Amino acid sequence: MLYGRGMAWDFSTDPEYDAKLDWAREFVRTEIWPLETVADEMDQAALDRAYAPLQEEVRRQGLWACHLDPELGGQGFGQVKLGLLHEILGTSVYAPAAFGCAAPDSGNSEILAMAGTSEQKQRWLEPLLAGEVRSCFSMTEPNAGADPTLLRTRAVRDGDEWVIDGHKWFSSNASVADFLIVMAVTDPDARPHQRASMFIVPVDTPGVTIVRDVPTMGHPQETFGRYGGHAEIRYEGVRVPADALLGDAGAGFLIAQHRLVPGRIHHAMRWLGQARRAYDMLCERATYRYAFGSVLADKQSVQNWIADSAAEMQAARLMTLHAAWKMDTQGSSAARTDVALVKFYGAKILHDVIDRAIQIHGSLGYSSDLPLEEMYRHARAARIYDGPDEVHRQSVARQVLRGYEPPADEVPTEHVPTRRAAARERFAELLTTVTADD
Repeated sequence: MLYGRGMAWDFSTDPEYDAKLDWAREFVRTEIWPLETVADEMDQAALDRAYAPLQEEVRRQGLWACHLDPELGGQGFGQVKLGLLHEILGTSVYAPAAFGCAAPDSGNSEILAMAGTSEQKQRWLEPLLAGEVRSCFSMTEPNAGADPTLLRTRAVRDGDEWVIDGHKWFSSNASVADFLIVMAVTDPDARPHQRASMFIVPVDTPGVTIVRDVPTMGHPQETFGRYGGHAEIRYEGVRVPADALLGDAGAGFLIAQHRLVPGRIHHAMRWLGQARRAYDMLCERATYRYAFGSVLADKQSVQNWIADSAAEMQAARLMTLHAAWKMDTQGSSAARTDVALVKFYGAKILHDVIDRAIQIHGSLGYSSDLPLEEMYRHARAARIYDGPDEVHRQSVARQVLRGYEPPADEVPTEHVPTRRAAARERFAELLTTVTADD
């Protein structure tokens, strides 16, 4: 169901948490936004040193790794509270790392918490949460992106070991990671969604070759060994022990869904924060830019951009918070259709608001003198990662159509002549009276 039945939707938070959000909003603006302008002048080691005091302050505020339960070092806030925080963090691509909830580490920590053994948690999860190591989620392949049932990377059992062979790319942060969570086919004859399993692979395991960080629209310069990269990887005869298996054999897709559904909520809320930042630039420009006899704020087209953007952001925000609320109250499975809705709708709103902000700034918006052009490049990826828009639209449509069935004799339910004939029979006595009175 896309709509609740008699349920009270409550997205409010307690005053103490509201104060935390106010602190985070000011902290991100004053401490992290300035980092954006010089981050490219730092190597990864310098960037890590810049992050260290920021991360310590976040820990003191009790906002570190909020996506996890308290026993794992997080706050156990739930998706609504977490979504409101991510809306603030979304204003800068550098903010999530300062709060211990940057992808892919955040999603990988959830996987380890859910499916890891006690030994795996001790070896990998605890240092990951402490910020002592980094991780990578290695699933996408050059010929298997939108449809993960097409994965070709294989893991074959050989005695007390698994041997992994395959070719991956867009494995985020692999070039700076200490370990990889690798999705590989373990039973090619099983049902499509029961063929693959997940493995923990230390990045220095023989046979693992990090080929390159793939240049993208978001990061067009060729770099390597820098946070935020998307690596191409070759796995050639990679041997890992049997206990490297994460969860049950064949459970890779199930585990991935548990990871990806909450992650899409976080993405959508971060997009809203980014869109709001672009919107603020749009509105500010309208107040002082003079052209063709008046400031741009007096132009009807600009007024339409401002009003449309406000309405669309509000709609996306309410849709996303509702999906988060449903996850908190009914579980992630109940919210899958709602999450699919916000995934493609939120991505569109992000793009459209940034596009309008660029347009109102003209050549200045197109230049790198404002952050809009970089935001625009990153926004384009939102329609692809965690499942392209088309897949989510298809998912929503299929779920919606389950509530419908063909009408009898293929006559539309709302067919007026058919309904009129039934109504004449139902109200025959009244209609007869009216005719007699005439």
